[in-house]
Amino acid sequence: MNYILTTQCADDTGLIAKITGLCHQNNLNITRNNEFVDKDAQRFFMRTELEGKPHSEFLSQLRAVLPKGAKVALHDGAKTKVVLLATKEAHCLGGVLLKQFEQALNIEILAVIANYPDLEPLVKGFNVPFHVISHEGLTRSEHDKKVGDLIASYTPDIIGLAKYMRILSPEFVGRFDGQIINIHHSFLPAFIGAKPYHQAFERGVKIIGATAHFVNNELDEGPIILQDVTGVTHANTAQMMAKMGKDVEKTVFCKALQLASEQKLFINGNKTVVFS
Repeated sequence: MNYILTTQCADDTGLIAKITGLCHQNNLNITRNNEFVDKDAQRFFMRTELEGKPHSEFLSQLRAVLPKGAKVALHDGAKTKVVLLATKEAHCLGGVLLKQFEQALNIEILAVIANYPDLEPLVKGFNVPFHVISHEGLTRSEHDKKVGDLIASYTPDIIGLAKYMRILSPEFVGRFDGQIINIHHSFLPAFIGAKPYHQAFERGVKIIGATAHFVNNELDEGPIILQDVTGVTHANTAQMMAKMGKDVEKTVFCKALQLASEQKLFINGNKTVVFS
């Protein structure tokens, strides 16, 4: 059987030898390995692909030889469970739904939750449950509590914001800390907030882009996962840029979910470690 072992801990001497040595003792064959040390933060990150059947005490043995507070996990290749939040824009949501239909991503979309009903026909076409929780008449905290309770009932691994045009409350972000991935229609940190393509047009930029990032309590400033760009010219209007940008957004969002499903993402303070 195939597994992925993920390890993150304080840096120390001999960590790779300790981990691979225990793999050998458990008759686990290492087929691929990636590691990284953040020398400034003194943090160690490692992703290891394994073949075999680990002993039930394998993770306990690992924790015993690693620095205190080490985070280790063994993933068996099961699909990453995802709940998607959306508003009215279809391109990112539709892109992920199509990728799942094509089995191009190792994810299972458990449900889509939106604050408007507009995207229900699209979602139902892929036989995915669709829920509407309107924000009208509710405070931000009240709405987030309702949405959060519904999300929690599905127990997802990842929450994807597929152009979900709501600023999340600190309570919501804290409840799902490290699980929320957003797609932003700009090459962050440039042009944060509303109407980034209009901002880019006014500035006369020659490239536009999109950024996938984890969500924290600072608007559009969470740890960046992935970015991509496409070229534009003086002849492109803000509307043309927005249309071109949608393709980039969709691609970046899908790739970010793919990285999460393959256990290739590690949050490292306000940055990420991303193994290819």
